[in-house]
Amino acid sequence: MVVGEDCLWCLELELNGAARRARLGSGGRECTSPPHKAEWLSPASLCTMSLREHALSLFYSAVGTIRPAPMLKRALKLQTDGCPQLLVKDQAFPVKRNLYLVGFGKAVLGMAAAAEEILGDHLTRGIINVPLGIQESLQRAGMQEMLLKPHSKIQVIEGAKNNLPDAEALKGAAAIQKLAEGLTADDLLLVLISGGGSALLPAPIPPILLEEKEKLTKMLASRGAAIQELNIVRKTLSVLKGGGLAQLAHPAQVVSLILSDVIGDPLDIIASGPTAASSHSVQDCLQILTKYNLLHNLPKSVQMVLSSSPTKPTAPENYSHVSNIILGSNTLALEEAKRQAEGLGYAALVLSAAVQGEVGRVATLYCQLIQLLRLGFTSLREGPLGDELRGNLLQLAAELHIPELDLEEFLQALQGLGPDRPVCVLAGGETTVQLQGTGKGGRNQELALRVGLGLHMAQATGASRPQGRCEILFLSGGTDGQDGPTEAAGAFCSPGLVAEALQEGLDVEAFLRNNDSYTFFSQFQEVTGRSPAPCPAGQLHGGTNTGSDTARSMGCSQHNWVKLAPGRENLLHQPAFRKESVG
Repeated sequence: MVVGEDCLWCLELELNGAARRARLGSGGRECTSPPHKAEWLSPASLCTMSLREHALSLFYSAVGTIRPAPMLKRALKLQTDGCPQLLVKDQAFPVKRNLYLVGFGKAVLGMAAAAEEILGDHLTRGIINVPLGIQESLQRAGMQEMLLKPHSKIQVIEGAKNNLPDAEALKGAAAIQKLAEGLTADDLLLVLISGGGSALLPAPIPPILLEEKEKLTKMLASRGAAIQELNIVRKTLSVLKGGGLAQLAHPAQVVSLILSDVIGDPLDIIASGPTAASSHSVQDCLQILTKYNLLHNLPKSVQMVLSSSPTKPTAPENYSHVSNIILGSNTLALEEAKRQAEGLGYAALVLSAAVQGEVGRVATLYCQLIQLLRLGFTSLREGPLGDELRGNLLQLAAELHIPELDLEEFLQALQGLGPDRPVCVLAGGETTVQLQGTGKGGRNQELALRVGLGLHMAQATGASRPQGRCEILFLSGGTDGQDGPTEAAGAFCSPGLVAEALQEGLDVEAFLRNNDSYTFFSQFQEVTGRSPAPCPAGQLHGGTNTGSDTARSMGCSQHNWVKLAPGRENLLHQPAFRKESVG
């Protein structure tokens, strides 16, 4: 969010990420000389694209920071002087042209291309499982650097359409398993892992069929299970997940390079932890199935596997041949967004990198925070409405159990900024959606729509009375390039857009009941387009506002964005990858 009372500094951006500074005069004209410092402008002089362009620039910068190929090149080096060594951050591994590579995830193709360029002739063979159609998308986008070179030693298998395990993904997982089983103590296995890796490494324990496991996963997801819960069940029923791949590769040295898309970066949960010792047992799986009323509706094959599974997790000492290294996460993305926001003249604050919970409750959290900002910073200390909102906000934050969030301290930081400075609030995390309808959407788009509707309703009922002019932009986008089974990465929304939709006779609440946010935003062209070069690191959320407090709040987290000025282009697209989305 961005909150400000009378002025907002503008930066105009090209959508391909190239920025050109421009100073706008009172009439909105472009000045040829760039400003030497941030220039504060009257909101009247701001065109409607200002907040949107700022929001997009922050989102694009955050995603660019965790682009897979550059991150891998920063972490991975091949030292050829003397005895060749593979250097991974502060660790060294001897190589003798005995290096093998496997990978699975939405960002793995770009990682593999960079890795093969570094490893050269030391790479013996590789197999990667990547999303269906990604090579064609990258080819069309002209992103040759993300593609393998001709005559590559790495075999590419595409599968998991719409991020769901399928026969092709199963084929790729079987090939990866066979490669791992054939390694010796003289070999080194480099494993590339990113978000989406779980769907691209399906290997159900016999006699479980892929269709049975997938049906169970879908039922859990539809009932609101968090990604951590889904992956605990997945790895309990998998040959390769839950450390299975690392065990099959023993006694070879295993080095895993991981782009995290899970809050807190738990190694045994990211992509269901194929190279990490599991911290969970079959009892944890049974508790999750019980929680969602599925324990007594399991296929006989699943019952058989669960009844014969070890009751305790595998001992960590069995993984002494494994090194798991996190290359990137949403924390890095948020840090970059904060740096860029400050460069645009905003006072930037990170709410949390681990916002989580049911999408409706998270939307309420953001709405209440935005309403406090709209009331003016003095109302954080005084006034019954401000006190009520503040109390409700603190209670909801406590109920959501958001890690490392000190909301009291955050509100104090906002109050200390004063009412005359633009503010950018950033947050990251992962929401869950309990499916009730049959519509098309994703958690980013649903969150954006819920925040827009909540703010509109607060305005309509007089629950928030901003001082002066207010403008809000809320954007929610996922860094992995796809928000649900849609062609969008996320969406923009605002109270103004919701008001416009209601005037046109659209039932916004009906769209939400049917989980049909993509259809809603498509009618207003408010979806963020999908990217063929995903960077799985979670969701980014943010809001922008001009005027009183809303205009001063431009937020970026790995969830969403909010904008008060209605626009006709509310679906989120990544720069230079306009076909696919961050989601």
